[in-house]
Amino acid sequence: MVKETRNINRRVLPNGVTVITEQMSHIRSVSIGIWLKSGSRDEDTEWNGISHFIEHMVFKGTENRSAEAIARQVDSIGGNMDAFTAKECICFNIKILDEHVPIALDVLSDLVLRPVFDTTDIARERGVILEEIKMDEDSPDYLVHEIFTQSFWKDHALGKPILGTRDSVRRFERPVISQHYGDRFAPGNLIVAAAGNLDHKNFVELVAKHFEHMQPVENGLHSPAPKTFARINLRNKKSLEQVQICIGVPSHPIAHQNRYASYVLNTLLGGGMSSRLFQNIRERQGLAYSIYSDLNPYRDTGCMAVYAGTSLASAAKVVRSVVNEFRDLKKQPVPEEELRRSKDQLKGSLMLSLESSTARMSNLARQEMYFDHFQDLDELIEKIEAVTADDLQTLAQEFFKTESIAVTALGNLSGLKISRDQLAC
Repeated sequence: MVKETRNINRRVLPNGVTVITEQMSHIRSVSIGIWLKSGSRDEDTEWNGISHFIEHMVFKGTENRSAEAIARQVDSIGGNMDAFTAKECICFNIKILDEHVPIALDVLSDLVLRPVFDTTDIARERGVILEEIKMDEDSPDYLVHEIFTQSFWKDHALGKPILGTRDSVRRFERPVISQHYGDRFAPGNLIVAAAGNLDHKNFVELVAKHFEHMQPVENGLHSPAPKTFARINLRNKKSLEQVQICIGVPSHPIAHQNRYASYVLNTLLGGGMSSRLFQNIRERQGLAYSIYSDLNPYRDTGCMAVYAGTSLASAAKVVRSVVNEFRDLKKQPVPEEELRRSKDQLKGSLMLSLESSTARMSNLARQEMYFDHFQDLDELIEKIEAVTADDLQTLAQEFFKTESIAVTALGNLSGLKISRDQLAC
């Protein structure tokens, strides 16, 4: 990665912690994130969900602060603190006024570096996460994606739920939590990213003060690339009014050279109200209220998936209509006007998504994790503009193959049949 791109600066501390900042001198806020380059895909099946559990547990108290003291201190400076666990990272972040950067970094680094993992808190948090799992299972659109993912990346940690399962969560005890924490929270695995009204040199000195005591360790955690499975999975859940459908194909990894064409293709297929799926399946045929496509790229694999919620009577027709869209994209070049509209939509959403200091901070960390140099907005826009109708047709022919299409349907499915023949495109 380049050392400097306009107001973006990067420094690696001697022990391996990466510090990256973007100066935004026109605002008064600063967003700071401590990112761990390891997520749920790096877990053993037996301990599925432990990354997310650790993310929860660090807020329960440190060697220096109780959970209440953490909350009070953040509130006393008007800060917003949050955290999330994903398949390939965990992030702890805080947004504050620029004058409160030292105290915010003190609290945030305390959480990440000195959690106590109290046994009483662990027992209580197990209950909380079991409720979170139940809540997600009560959400049909979440559940269909989860079942789809598990079957698409079968027998690989990437297919397992980020929250874990009821069985795995019930087994979490202090020794295994401490061991997973110790293995993963190593300096070479950490990125401290910040964006807003701050000075890079001063920020690096602050980070060094909190993190330089950490000893470097070898981290060989990254799991092997998963295989994808094109299964047709019909899951009966009689209590549901709608049939939830997920139709997906393998796509490129996050840093693939053709990624810009993938983003344009996804936008055009199901990325908004003017997309083909929305116009043809919702507006013209009235078969679904909610229908869209999304792209989920990871470091060594990816998936492009279509989601729809519809009635049992319309389910087979929705599947057929989605497959027809795949076929059209393979056979017909995209008209120039539609290509222009999709590019403009993608560029607009990109620009709008990068307006806040939090979004900029996340962008810094993600680019550091996945790319060999930092790409600014101008470069991204240039790459999107370079995508041609031929690129999209070639990509559609690569992605949309009858034998590669995976389908999951969830709901009261009495009589619904989906065969590979119906997926012919």
